[in-house]
Amino acid sequence: MQDEDWTTYLSIRAAWLSFVGGCTQGDIAARLGVSPAKVHRLIAHAQKEGLIRFQIDGRPIECLELEEFITRAFGLSTCIIAPDLGASDPATSIRAVASVAGPYLASVLSAPEVTRVGVGMGRTLKAAVGAMPRISRANLSVISISGSLMRKLSANPFDVVQQLAERTGGEGYFLPVPYFAESLEERDMFLGQRSVQDLLALARQSDVFVVGIGSIDNEGHLVQRGMINKTDQDGLRRSRAVSDLMGRFVSLDGKPAPTPLEEVAVGLHYEEVRGSRVIALVGGESKAEATLAALRTGVITDLIADETLARALRDRIG
Repeated sequence: MQDEDWTTYLSIRAAWLSFVGGCTQGDIAARLGVSPAKVHRLIAHAQKEGLIRFQIDGRPIECLELEEFITRAFGLSTCIIAPDLGASDPATSIRAVASVAGPYLASVLSAPEVTRVGVGMGRTLKAAVGAMPRISRANLSVISISGSLMRKLSANPFDVVQQLAERTGGEGYFLPVPYFAESLEERDMFLGQRSVQDLLALARQSDVFVVGIGSIDNEGHLVQRGMINKTDQDGLRRSRAVSDLMGRFVSLDGKPAPTPLEEVAVGLHYEEVRGSRVIALVGGESKAEATLAALRTGVITDLIADETLARALRDRIG
């Protein structure tokens, strides 16, 4: 057995003895024949590698009240609010959302009537799939609903098709084109390909859609990953766009924000999924306006967000 495999084996043993068996570090050290300091490092290793997952039944009353308020305000089928973890940075908010979204997605995708899931991309989706327990759904198709590549045709690190296919045992279908084309001519070339047409047709038939909500702010995914440049961002602001929903831009009132960038998006338009089950995952107070705009389109049926974002939404809609 290689060193890394032995470390993983011991980490799993130590984690079981600690969190399930209730053993002290001294007990575990004696059982495994290592020092107490080594036990501490093994458990830390298990946590870092995602070998330990916690599930807490129930949420604070404030979260339940926010869920009811937002559900009523937007006519949602489901709203789940993850408790505030005490830090206001985006990474913490995303981690909070992922902790509740992972098990929820596993439950949704375990349903036998769900055989196709259309997925978007983004940091929150990637974290949620990472927090999702493995399920066995060999007949599940996981399909990109928008271009899986960056504008320069490099891989998008926040595309989750392969990751979700591995978690479910299903089959993944990438859309091998950029999220945004460089021109109308390039977009038409992509959309004219038979393989792209077939994948988009398959995506439209999804039983459920899982999407993120993007902003056009500097800390947003579009800017951070270079999917839009400063000129694009300035144009979006002039058009009063505040939200990116499936590659299309929306103003704060939930109406389309006409912009040339939207014309070169490659993938399904959110109007094409209206009436289907659309689960949106979003985290962070900075996404308040983007989320409000996306919810006002009426396309989203299920929302999973964090408490800081939910409070900001409540404050904005009274």
